[in-house]
Amino acid sequence: MMENRKEAVPFAHYVQLFRQMNPEALTARRQDIRWDGKEFYVNLMGRELGISHPDYEIRALDGGSVPAQTVQTFLLRYLLESKNIPWLGKWKTFREMPWGEVYMKAYSGRVLSRAAFTFGQKPDAFRSACEKLGGEPINHGDAGFEIPFLGNYRMRIFIWEGDEEFPPSAQILYSDNFAEGFTAEDRVVAADILISAIRAQM
Repeated sequence: MMENRKEAVPFAHYVQLFRQMNPEALTARRQDIRWDGKEFYVNLMGRELGISHPDYEIRALDGGSVPAQTVQTFLLRYLLESKNIPWLGKWKTFREMPWGEVYMKAYSGRVLSRAAFTFGQKPDAFRSACEKLGGEPINHGDAGFEIPFLGNYRMRIFIWEGDEEFPPSAQILYSDNFAEGFTAEDRVVAADILISAIRAQM
């Protein structure tokens, strides 16, 4: 119950801000977000989502399930606060971006360890799942993929299987525009969303 309230309170706050938002102002600063007068359209890891304004109702154009509230809150923040930062073709670890060093211990446990132990022992299933999400294989680690995330933001995820001496491990890289385009907290959530999406396809 407490967890639900923890998610519901910020969600309600951002929905109220969303209702007051000017849709034309958003599309003027984010050319990758389409607006047809009733709905915004965004592509989250290959899934086209329609988001109505001002009511903020999400529908999946593929007929699938609506994203969880954590993802809905993330998309709200994306629509309200995202910046049109071009990708310069470089990649950054979480630690290399603003506030990364401060949050690194929590990030390692919440994100990297979760990815390592979720995927490290099932590399074939990991590869198949990433391909279903439109991922492109990267020759790094025991298995690695580059996956379009949202708009012009991209992510890379690598896993190492581990052996008798070393446990499995993982690394996630962000396209360099994440550094200015998202807060540290949202970069953590983005990694959570990526891991959950891959897991759902396995």
